[in-house]
Amino acid sequence: MLPIDQQTILLTGATDGLGRALAHELAAQGATLVLHGRSKEKGEALLAELRPLTDPDRLSYVLADFARMSDVHRMVEQVAGLKRLDALVNNAGVGLLHREESEDGHELTFQVNYLAGYVLAAGLAPLLVRSGPSRIVNVTSFGQAPIDFDDPMLVRSPDGIQAYCQSKLAQVMHAIDLTEALRGQGVTADAVHPAPYMPTNMVRGRFAPQATIAQGMSNVLRVVVDPELATGGGRFFNQRSDERANWQAYDAGARAQLRELSERLTGVPFPGSLAN
Repeated sequence: MLPIDQQTILLTGATDGLGRALAHELAAQGATLVLHGRSKEKGEALLAELRPLTDPDRLSYVLADFARMSDVHRMVEQVAGLKRLDALVNNAGVGLLHREESEDGHELTFQVNYLAGYVLAAGLAPLLVRSGPSRIVNVTSFGQAPIDFDDPMLVRSPDGIQAYCQSKLAQVMHAIDLTEALRGQGVTADAVHPAPYMPTNMVRGRFAPQATIAQGMSNVLRVVVDPELATGGGRFFNQRSDERANWQAYDAGARAQLRELSERLTGVPFPGSLAN
């Protein structure tokens, strides 16, 4: 594993909250950063904040709205041209109080929180393998709920909390499958719950904060860069503790259903040995 100042890291959802804090810390430690967001103005402001911390040539910004799968596919094409990629950090996410559909006709929370990261991991897997040892880190939540594969888009049972919790469990299931599929190719994937109710845009006005963004940032950063976590993979970290996720994460049949659903919704085959 390369020192952090020799690594290239793709961080999604970098312009606010936890992502912004991660961007600042990684820049200060000398990483080359490919930062993602859906606002051109916020991206420009973030780059302006980071330039005093590092060599400006180590910073770039990719504009993509994960509510449009075409944006995600275009982002893959842009990033796949990099010389190397040491880590993909899937941090972008939403938490809605009600059901919405994306432009692609998918339940929006599932698309933004999970399907976008699925497409990024699949499309960038060849680059991650060539750059190995490398990591995929899914920023998830302790709040998880099993996926009802008879109604995964929650058409019959619209519920914002269920949408969020099933999308977060999908991220854990994805990390387990990616690690298995890419085993022996130098790529591991883990999922991490940063901290409970940090004062992010998603939490403010809805829940009382119980942890700081700095605490959550530290917990995610550890999974991204700690050499002691460079092997293994397929883990769910609740802050700094390696714990069991929701039972469905360890159901091989359920994970196969999730892979099939993901391939059908995105048109992108699952990478590696688990591809259908």
